[in-house]
Amino acid sequence: MQVLSFIWDPSPGIDLGFFMIRYYSLMFVIAFTIGWFLTKNIFKNEGLSDDKMDSLFIYVVLATLIGARLGHVFFYQPELLKDDFFSVFLPFSFKNGFEFTGFRGLASHGAAIGIIVAMYFYSKKTLKKPILWILDRIVIAVACGAIFVRIGNFINSEIIGKATHSDYGVVFKQLGEDFPRHPAQLYESFCYVFVFAILYYLYWKTNKSKQMGYLLGMFLVLLWTVRFFVEFVKVAQVDERAEWVLNTGQWLSIPFILVGAYLMISSPKRPVPSE
Repeated sequence: MQVLSFIWDPSPGIDLGFFMIRYYSLMFVIAFTIGWFLTKNIFKNEGLSDDKMDSLFIYVVLATLIGARLGHVFFYQPELLKDDFFSVFLPFSFKNGFEFTGFRGLASHGAAIGIIVAMYFYSKKTLKKPILWILDRIVIAVACGAIFVRIGNFINSEIIGKATHSDYGVVFKQLGEDFPRHPAQLYESFCYVFVFAILYYLYWKTNKSKQMGYLLGMFLVLLWTVRFFVEFVKVAQVDERAEWVLNTGQWLSIPFILVGAYLMISSPKRPVPSE
């Protein structure tokens, strides 16, 4: 009897009759909503006005979605650029007729790059503060959001783990399987709770936010280290790369970890400038 495994076969969402609220999309809504409240409290603590918060929200939402989508295409599915170009930017496939697909691929590495680029323009045009200042603060909300995004992946039975070859694990019924896999999405989500808690504590209970780059560096080291190790129990997202010593997600995580370590070590040299 498989006492340590369970069958996972959820509905895709809440059916309203005329519209389906998909749980995956709902997880993004929850992530952005909680992130907005977290960052709003931080801005209030820093004495910043609500109008700057409103524009920040728009920057982050667009950067996350666009960056994550482009990241998936460039890192995992570059053939789309040639085979079905418009599906890169639209939630439709035009390869074999016209089909609504939604955005089936989003990559967290791409989202991270997109947010960094967006924060460069936001800090220059709106905030009038160094980019590291704003990145140190929004990573708290980003870490929290990552918790819910991975839960959304679990609900969708995507980014799955490898077979456990034991009685332990999750049977993803939506994939037509009858054997348990590692719930890699939940491993990540659980670990991200601690990443968020550490960053939240460091901002509110210590003076690390006064050293520009420290919180960002801590975020990069913690989150991508979690990603690096969880990847060992994940199925490769690109079949041709399954035999690599490290998979794509791990190779992409290493630069983030190294940059994060550098930012943490060098942060005492970058005190927050006085107003």
